[in-house]
Amino acid sequence: MTTLNEWFGKGIPAEEFISSMKVHKESLQSIQEHFSISVEDGDFFDELKAKELRAIVITEDWCGDAMMNIPILLNIAEAANIETRMILRDENLDLMDQYLTNGTARSIPIFIFIDKHGEERAVWGPRAPKVQDYVMELRSVLPAKEDERFEAEQKEVFKKITKAFSEDGSLWSEVYGSIKETLGKID
Repeated sequence: MTTLNEWFGKGIPAEEFISSMKVHKESLQSIQEHFSISVEDGDFFDELKAKELRAIVITEDWCGDAMMNIPILLNIAEAANIETRMILRDENLDLMDQYLTNGTARSIPIFIFIDKHGEERAVWGPRAPKVQDYVMELRSVLPAKEDERFEAEQKEVFKKITKAFSEDGSLWSEVYGSIKETLGKID
């Protein structure tokens, strides 16, 4: 079985992944540029630096959640000196299947934080809890899947979600807080 250190080694550097993106590239870059880490969190990030973490990100460029979550992670990674590598989900199901959401779903992105020895220290993803609530609320108005209106209405909901993920700073703050909370539990 492939170790997390080996997965990290196979990963694509974040800049390379972003430059190769075909979908959501501009939105991801815009979020990365417009989201900023709180100056008050300097001590938190100094403590994180001492833990010498690295991150493996299971992702795909078409994923709206990845579009929003990855640039926030990259800002955190820059502040905490966390080297980050991307693994494409669809080409690496053997890794993805170790990190299923609710034991069944190949939901992304998944952030796997490892130490310098390659030991898993924390896992985050695919969504911050309040972002999940927001998405579920929007989806709650959809008709049943068998309904002829389902597909068209689902497309509209996805458009709303993607727009919110691209522009809503309060959602970005939820992601930031959730990732920070996960990282704060690492001893």
